[in-house]
Amino acid sequence: MIQNKCKLIGITGGIASGKSTVKKILTDKSYIVIDADIIAREVVEIDKASYYEVKEFFGDDILDNDRNINREKLSEIVFNNPDKRKRLEEILYPYIFKEILEQIKNKCKNNRDIIFIDIPLLFENMELIKDSGIEFDQIWLVYSDRKTQLKRLIDRDNISIDNANLRINSQMDIEEKKKIADVIIENRYTKDFLIEQISKYIFNLEKGQI
Repeated sequence: MIQNKCKLIGITGGIASGKSTVKKILTDKSYIVIDADIIAREVVEIDKASYYEVKEFFGDDILDNDRNINREKLSEIVFNNPDKRKRLEEILYPYIFKEILEQIKNKCKNNRDIIFIDIPLLFENMELIKDSGIEFDQIWLVYSDRKTQLKRLIDRDNISIDNANLRINSQMDIEEKKKIADVIIENRYTKDFLIEQISKYIFNLEKGQI
């Protein structure tokens, strides 16, 4: 466990629950946001250790013409095969969480700092996250019900309802996450309402009411 002085706030949700909008609001307010998805893309760049491990397991078919890992091809494989998804996670997660830990250490300057860490599958990987030395003061769940998730996912990725259901079902049920999160950020209504909620919870953080 790191002996950080900052407040660490985990942000998670379900697929298409609207975490990107929440992250944008936080960065617009000049808060530090560490994005696990960005790190996940960086750790599989050519010549990174995990690049070779992923390529060795999945084969050259997942590479594009420039020998980069084609994330769309890889996603299609793992969403349809739980065993391969598990293997991909086993390869990538140690690299991802190690980098998150390094960024926390580098960005945490004093006890007034609040660092938000966006991890899509946070609850699913809580044990591994803790083993990596990361402990949260709070976990915020960006919540949208399944019907809203489905509509957003189909519209966003232009996929079938069967494919959208498959992707949602690959994650822990959003209603189960809702039961164990510290803070629920309701994201089914207007952006103004979303901003209002975030502002309220940030105020509580800054006043030490956590």
